[in-house]
Amino acid sequence: MTVTTPPASRAAQILSRPIALNGVTVPNRIAMAPMTRMFSPGGIPGEDVLSYYARRAAAGVGLIVTEGTYVGHDSAGQSDRVPRFHGEEQLTGWAKVAEAVHAAGGTIMPQLWHIGMVRKQGEPPFADAPAVGPSGLTTEGAEPTGKSMTRQDLDDVIAAFAQAAADAERIGFDGIELHGAHGYLLDQFLWAGTNHRTDAYGGDPVARTRFAAEIVAAVRERVSPDFPVLFRYSQWKQQDYGARLAETPAELEAILAPLAAAGVDAFHASTRRYWMPEFEGSDLNLAGWTKKLTGKPVITVGSVGLDGDFISAFQGKGSLVKGIDNLLDRLEAEEFDMVAVGRALLQDPEWAAKVLADRFDDLKPYDPAALKSLS
Repeated sequence: MTVTTPPASRAAQILSRPIALNGVTVPNRIAMAPMTRMFSPGGIPGEDVLSYYARRAAAGVGLIVTEGTYVGHDSAGQSDRVPRFHGEEQLTGWAKVAEAVHAAGGTIMPQLWHIGMVRKQGEPPFADAPAVGPSGLTTEGAEPTGKSMTRQDLDDVIAAFAQAAADAERIGFDGIELHGAHGYLLDQFLWAGTNHRTDAYGGDPVARTRFAAEIVAAVRERVSPDFPVLFRYSQWKQQDYGARLAETPAELEAILAPLAAAGVDAFHASTRRYWMPEFEGSDLNLAGWTKKLTGKPVITVGSVGLDGDFISAFQGKGSLVKGIDNLLDRLEAEEFDMVAVGRALLQDPEWAAKVLADRFDDLKPYDPAALKSLS
């Protein structure tokens, strides 16, 4: 008797394709978006964090991008429960996380993070550390409330990112992602609203990109040539959802080109709704434009599988399940290369497995209560 295997669903056909990010092959096109989880007392990821990520890898997520994790600079963060990517205990914890994700069949990259001027004075883990940024500004039109970074400050932060990347490779991670989005330190340099510098690090888009590009170059020097370096960026800021780094494709190219030249292997273009066009006259979203302008692999993100964006979640609102036909169309057309899933994966560790098996009726709506635990 001949046994026939039923054809794979359209979702499985499109999403199950492996993809190479520099020297690492990710088994499919589904990534877990970085989402800050404050469940690491002392900045040390424990067994619950390990299980949280490994559970999603085992259920079919090809690439785990971890929550933002602070680099080794005293001003990098403002919580003693957000994980850190420096210190013996912290890195030992992260090594176990990477090992567990690999055992589950996934790949994993830490998101390396410095919050810059978002930091509030007196907060842990280093209460005496000042808030620092390009011009001491938290947002456009604000008065300075922190320290404008000196040459030594710039060098110290560059070194901290490079060391964290080297440590990531040493303890078994598959690559790293630099957090250059959402109004945090690297983005504060990229955005004209918070970068008023008159030296080589301020002015036109290319100059505003110099600091981030120097971080990329320093990271590349400390890791193997085939070790992937990803860069996440956004137009919107947590301080200003309507902010824009670039009003035109030419302005965007001026920002992205130096980063690609410095050694970024793939970009992660953060939007609130992935289906929204970025510039007039084109249906391309931010990820689509990023790929068109750089030729690099690109991850899209933004309310995947849900009918409301993340802002409603922070307001205590849930979101219903939404189909992904539009997403599949865009992936099939190679507008972008991967998709990062946030709240839908937070709610349902089995989201990827259900989608790949065409079990869309089994998907769960998002409940903001999911933010309160590491399920």
